Amino acid sequence: MGYAAIRNVRYRGLASCVPKNVVSNMDCAEQIKSERQRLVRNIGIEKRRICYPWQCFSDLAVAAAEKLLADLNWAPEEVDALVVVTQSPDYLIPATAIIIQDRLKLKTSIPAFDINLGCSGYPYGLYVLGSMMSSGHIKKGLVLIGDKCASLKDPLFSDCGTATALEYDPDAPVMHFDLNSDGSGYRAIMLPVGGHRRPTKFHHFIPEQGESGARLPVDLVLDGTAVLNFSITQVPPAVRRLCEAGAVAIGDVDYFVFHQANRMINETIRKKLGLVAEKTPSTLADFGNTSSASIPLTMTHRIRGELVTMPRRLLLCGFGIGLSWAGCILETEGICMPELLEV
Repeated sequence: MGYAAIRNVRYRGLASCVPKNVVSNMDCAEQIKSERQRLVRNIGIEKRRICYPWQCFSDLAVAAAEKLLADLNWAPEEVDALVVVTQSPDYLIPATAIIIQDRLKLKTSIPAFDINLGCSGYPYGLYVLGSMMSSGHIKKGLVLIGDKCASLKDPLFSDCGTATALEYDPDAPVMHFDLNSDGSGYRAIMLPVGGHRRPTKFHHFIPEQGESGARLPVDLVLDGTAVLNFSITQVPPAVRRLCEAGAVAIGDVDYFVFHQANRMINETIRKKLGLVAEKTPSTLADFGNTSSASIPLTMTHRIRGELVTMPRRLLLCGFGIGLSWAGCILETEGICMPELLEV
């Protein structure tokens, strides 16, 4: 699709929620302590948030949505649409959005559906809901985004759920989008077992020895080199292309909020674009890679003070699983943004 513009839709609010459970990447066996220290320096992730066994992504997202609705003074029956972007559904079927519609006590006369996207999911979710709202038939809507993707043995990923509120407003500034996908690289980040192509069998829970050690066939496969090459090759030109299409100079953007992949990837992208560190807030050290929630979490945790008090122009960019990448330029002014929630 490439470039698209959405009019008549205002970015009204954002809430982010993480589990209270904090895990340090330095909690490891003494014999691998020095190796882990080098890894932490490279990826930039010191601490992560991991859901308790009884928690799902939806629990975090519902907590965020309830707080956001209360602070906006929106009654549940005022919400006209619900979009959920996650790769961590409560069940394979039905859609998690349908369950959350009931949990939030939203009216039954609304569209509620899931989108299966990860790292690029935030701009995609804003675009889908914004497109539905721009004609004026839908006045208020919610996008719930995030994943439960953390594990104790993987030092990269963390869990988070977020809620974003959009509202129809003919006077709202234009939102600019650039959405892309390249399925030829789908093997770079994937769960090879568990779908209809390769259903889960008993032997998939027996460790297999590979070049990087033993792993379960049901575990996530991540080709770090392929992801690095894709990210640093596609993201910088996509950012420039979005700014050019939206007639927005890079110097006129207050903050560039990128998906929090890892320090090496994000620093390379920043330097290729010639951006100062102050304009690229990061939450990697404290929260790690939170998949599609990393952009809204970074907005909440790092630049909330400015977003709730003054106008700001943001460029949001997500990239990863798919392979897919997406950007959005939006303007905010005094948005509703509760402090980070912990449950």
